[in-house]
Amino acid sequence: ATLAAHGRTAQGVDWKDAAGQALRHRQFLRLVEGDPEASVLDLGCGYGDFLAFLRAQGHRGRYLGLDLAPAMLDAARRLHGEGPGHAFRLGATPPALADYAIASGVLNVRRGAEVAAWAAHVEATIETLARASRRGFGFNMLSLHSDPARRRADLHYADPVAMLAAMLARHGRHVALLQDYGLWEFTLLVRHAGSHTASPTPL
Repeated sequence: ATLAAHGRTAQGVDWKDAAGQALRHRQFLRLVEGDPEASVLDLGCGYGDFLAFLRAQGHRGRYLGLDLAPAMLDAARRLHGEGPGHAFRLGATPPALADYAIASGVLNVRRGAEVAAWAAHVEATIETLARASRRGFGFNMLSLHSDPARRRADLHYADPVAMLAAMLARHGRHVALLQDYGLWEFTLLVRHAGSHTASPTPL
């Protein structure tokens, strides 16, 4: 519905504006920068704006965007095409391992789902990112350190400290919590043990 209303824009993937969308992209860049040939899986890719951002930053590695909305994938293909360096696929199950996996915005919109059911979905999605990545993964979530008066009942908010502790317990000490970029959310970046010396691997 947002794509139909706003087209291939930040509002079309339910962000407030293009500046905020780019700011979120920059948090994930910290995970992949210095590794321009690494493959990237973008879970919930929308119309593929993160691909354009990566290419503008000089990233050359294989990119695969996954999304559950056929209209989003159609928009992505019209905008970016497809070729040996990038592709878009329908679904939420990664078909192969990537060096890095990211999910931006897909853990926030709970709508009518029960709180416990959505929390289980969030956990499963994060573990999908972990299993689908060789070197590391990242995701963002709305923060409970936000203004209570401005929270929406249809959105999911998480405790960044609790999420950091969970990632440290499950995936080791190479974890970064970012909540200093001016939005009511946080980004978690996780590097798998030994990933600093790995060689680029195609998706």
